[in-house]
Amino acid sequence: MLIALVGPACSGKAEVAQYLIVHHRFRPAIIPSISSLSTEKIKALTSLTPAPADSPTTTHFTTREALLDHATAHWRDNIVTLDLCTAHDLAVGFDKRPSFLLVAVDAPLLVRWQRALIYLFHLRLCRSISLERFIQQDDEPDGKIVSVSAPTSSSLRSLMQNAALTITNPYASISTLHTHLATLSLASPHRLRPSWDTYFLSLCTLASLRSNCMKRRVGAVLVRSNRVLSTGYNGTPRGLTNCNEGGCPRCNAAVAGGTALDECLCLHAEENALLECGRERGGAEGTVLYCNTCPCLRCAVKIVQTGVKEVVYQLAYSMDDRSRTIFREAGVTFRQYQPL
Repeated sequence: MLIALVGPACSGKAEVAQYLIVHHRFRPAIIPSISSLSTEKIKALTSLTPAPADSPTTTHFTTREALLDHATAHWRDNIVTLDLCTAHDLAVGFDKRPSFLLVAVDAPLLVRWQRALIYLFHLRLCRSISLERFIQQDDEPDGKIVSVSAPTSSSLRSLMQNAALTITNPYASISTLHTHLATLSLASPHRLRPSWDTYFLSLCTLASLRSNCMKRRVGAVLVRSNRVLSTGYNGTPRGLTNCNEGGCPRCNAAVAGGTALDECLCLHAEENALLECGRERGGAEGTVLYCNTCPCLRCAVKIVQTGVKEVVYQLAYSMDDRSRTIFREAGVTFRQYQPL
């Protein structure tokens, strides 16, 4: 696994790298031509922590391509770097490798400024930096925070948005940050490949984007043996005016969620998934239903009747307890998705 850490100045990238190096034996990878002071900080931090004699050593690479070739050939090795910090750095092909993980590290602006002041004091520099100047340099495309870290820019923010994981680091001590990191399973292979639950619930989210219901977007996926049988999203029946065009008076009125459901013309995502499956696809007997919102009572009884054996949902709903009772009595496994 190759983890690239990206983030603005004083967000804590070096501390996250230190955690991976010391606690999970990741090997630091450095590209001297583009290394930042964060890389130097890794060396300083890890030198303060007692480590076994056989601890992984730092490896230097002349170019991004050299690191990519090495990581591809040694994909079972655990490597961490802070020297892939722009879209240009990744464009050589890192994002195409299944063993590559881009992790963003961020922290509140005020917290980062306070860390900058402390860091400058520890460097014994006879200068400080005002919050206004910190913000100004933080926003400059090629600005540096008085030699504190790598540049921050809109391109970096764009890169961070594409990260597989974002770590928020408001913590006042490294030990507290490390405690938080221990809950994230950063070194787990599951970080590289989504679990079945994550995969199917992502499909639910995608399906929900087709919804035309004025109340909420919901998507559902019906699965047998980890194979998709059907998908569904909520909206008015075929041939009727779309909900978002006034097709359902109830959804277009100021009606509280979970009320007046008997007046709603919209089919729910779960209903559409069950109907789409139908007899020609073997029906829903013994299947798993994924839904990005907990099924309501109306859907729960239909899910039970059609033979679904398990329901996995992501977001809570006002009828969770009533649906849970129905599923428990019918022997249907019912659980809420817990992401890594």
